[in-house]
Parts: sequence; C-alpha cells; structure tokens
Amino acid sequence: MRKILFLTAILGLFASCSSDSDSPASSGDNYDRVALLTNWADNIIIPRFEDYQSKVVLLNNDVATFTASPSQDNLENLRTSWLNSYKSYQYVNMFNIGKADDINFTDCTNIYPLNTQGVQENIAAGNVNLQLVSQYSKQGFPALDYMLNGLATSDSDILYFYTTDASALNYKEYLVALTTKLKSDADAIVNDWNGSYRATFIASSGNSVSSSLNRMVNNFVKYFEKDIRAGKVGIPAGVYSDGATLPDKVEAYYKNDISKILLEESVKGSQDFFNGKHFNSATEGKSLKSYLDFLNTVRNGQNLSAIINNQFTLINQANANLSASFSSQVSTGNAQMLISFDNLQQNVIYFKLDMMQALNITVDYVDADGD
Repeated sequence: MRKILFLTAILGLFASCSSDSDSPASSGDNYDRVALLTNWADNIIIPRFEDYQSKVVLLNNDVATFTASPSQDNLENLRTSWLNSYKSYQYVNMFNIGKADDINFTDCTNIYPLNTQGVQENIAAGNVNLQLVSQYSKQGFPALDYMLNGLATSDSDILYFYTTDASALNYKEYLVALTTKLKSDADAIVNDWNGSYRATFIASSGNSVSSSLNRMVNNFVKYFEKDIRAGKVGIPAGVYSDGATLPDKVEAYYKNDISKILLEESVKGSQDFFNGKHFNSATEGKSLKSYLDFLNTVRNGQNLSAIINNQFTLINQANANLSASFSSQVSTGNAQMLISFDNLQQNVIYFKLDMMQALNITVDYVDADGD
C-alpha cells in the first residue's frame, strides 16, 4: 500500500510540474492577468499599431505622389509623413510578439547605422527581395532617412537623383519598395491582432516562460535597455567603445536634428505602457504599475511603482537638456549624454532586478553588458 501511495504522489508531482502552467491561477498571486492582458491588447497595443499603420499608409501615399512628381513641396510633405511614421514607430517597437515577431518587424524597420553601400547596391541592382535577413540593414526608416535627407547636402541636389540622374527610375523604385514593405508589415500585424491573435494573447494568462505576460515584460524591458538606453544614447555616447564617441551611429543620422525627438517619444511610450495608459487618453487600466502595487512591492520603504515613475521624471529632465542633434551632443557635450544614459540605466535596474523578480519573471534575452 505504501508503495502505491508513494507512486501516486510521485505521479501527481510529475503531472503538476509537466502540465501547462499557462492557466490563470498558475501565477499564484491572484492578480487578474486576463484583465491586464485585455487592457494591453485593446487599449494600448492594437490602437498603437493602428495609429502606426495609418501613418505608414500616408507615408506610402506621399511616396507615390513624390515619385510621380519629384518637387520641393512633395519632398517636404514626404519628409513630414516619414517623421510622423517614425515617431509612431517608437510606440510599437516594444511589442515584438505575434506576427511582429514572426516577420522580424523591429529588425527590418529600424536597424542603424544604415548600410549605405548596400542601399546603393540595391538601387543599382533593382528588384531586391527586402524579406531577406541580409537586407535588414538596408531598409526601414534609416534607409528612408538616407533617401530623403542624405543623398546630397542640398535639396536641389537630392531632387536631382529622382529627376535627372541616369538611375532616377531606380531611386524612385527603391523608395517605393521601402515604404511598400513598411506598409505590408504594418498591415500584417494589425490584421493579426484584429484576427485570431488577440484571443490567443489574452488566453495565455499564466506565468510560464512562453506566456503572454512573461514575453511582453521581457520584450518591454529589452526594448528599454537595448533600444533606448543603449541604441539611442549609450552607443553614440561611447559607453561601449571605451569612451570613444560615435556621432555617426545616432538614430536618424542624415536628418540629424530629430534624435532627441525620437528618444523622448520612446521614453513616453515606455512610461505610458508601464502605467497602462490608454492610447491617446488619460485613462489608466491594469498595468505593470497596478500589478506591482497589488503585490505591495516596495524598495527602501517606498512603492516600487512610484520609484520607477519618479525615475522617469528624472529621465525626462535629463533628456530635456540634450541638443536636437545627438551627433553634435556627443561631439561637444558628451557629459550630458552620459547623464541621460545613467538615468535610463537606473530604471533598467528597477525593471530587471526589482520588477521582474517581484513578478517572478526570468530574463529571457542575452545580457552582455550587465545591469
């Protein structure tokens, strides 16, 4: 009898360990993860992607207008729609899940510095397959930056490439190819969320490593650490190159006066997500903030959520002191860039060492530079 009971206990333990831990109750803390995921999907992720999609549609239309009639006015309109799309992208880059993950959305949308030699080779060759991994560094918003702002130092000379140059048709075709790819990717992601993926995302409400919450938290923290802290600030500021500044590795290098704008938009998008703030609304729903408060997560006697939001205030204050051009900033006043980096770094610590531990979530991405 004792052998039977022992075997039954062992089998029961094995079943509990090997069963799907993605059930709502598996988090063990009674927080309503379904409500959290629903708020993320319906009030933040889908509306943000739909906004991005609408701006990319306008961008695609303005490219069609410009390539049909390359003029100064059409070039200016195209630059405006490019910047508006680029700003909107800062709010969706962190959502690398579902179809976005399947199509490597972030990799083929905003890899910088751009491979300009590869872009020129693509223009010369024509009919390039932008789906290939080898093409990721030759497309997206950085490629459009080069095509609209970096071909020459004056607008008249830029327009020359689309009107008089022997390869003018190729330049136009590549411009169309770039925005067509952006639009098709945005359409695919929005269609996926508005199709079956929303329900799949919300149903995965447990705390397994593959659950929606665990993946989203990892994506969010990775985005804040790698894309914002390191990519936008740390790399050009020389944090990873023994202090040697890299002014050519800033975001939007050819426009060169919007790096600060893109940084500020990305930080705002991150704080709004942390607080569960509905898109284009002051309303806040279930969020990482409310989850931490539910768990009564404190650090040094203060709510961790308040500490994180206070740090966002310090981040915004530091970033406000940066110049519009990060290429200029790292060359003439890099100390201020390093202050911004340090302030961003502090929230990386709060996210990775405090928040993720409180939520019982393990970091699932490679961390080569420490906390």
